[in-house]
Amino acid sequence: MDYVAVKKSLSCASATPHEVTLVEKTFDACVTKYLPQKVVGDMAYDSDKLDEKLADERGVEFIAPHKSNRIKAATQDGRKLRGYKRRWKIERLFAWLQNFRRLVVRYEFHLRNFLSMVQLGCILHNCHSFASHSLIENDL
Repeated sequence: MDYVAVKKSLSCASATPHEVTLVEKTFDACVTKYLPQKVVGDMAYDSDKLDEKLADERGVEFIAPHKSNRIKAATQDGRKLRGYKRRWKIERLFAWLQNFRRLVVRYEFHLRNFLSMVQLGCILHNCHSFASHSLIENDL
């Protein structure tokens, strides 16, 4: 999500693969022409290989705090992790999507149907965000 809360990419998979393996698939599903310069992830994305691969192949800086049991030397300093504080915006989106019963528990058997419901939820969230954003600008 960028400043105006536009969802740029979305992908769904089963619960078994690790999150690090799904990052490339998510970037491939990006609907905009340009990729973001920086991407913030949680501790599950603490992977030096992923950081290097995204920087070399896609020009994206991946910011994720290190795990507490990390053995290797730290590669990210505190300045880069300041963007991690704004990760609540993504968590707010997930909480908002939980208002839809079909997304709380995956009732859909086929992944395509579930992905369609998630996309519909994101479209509704974008409409809601743009409407409230335009109302705020008009009040000023």
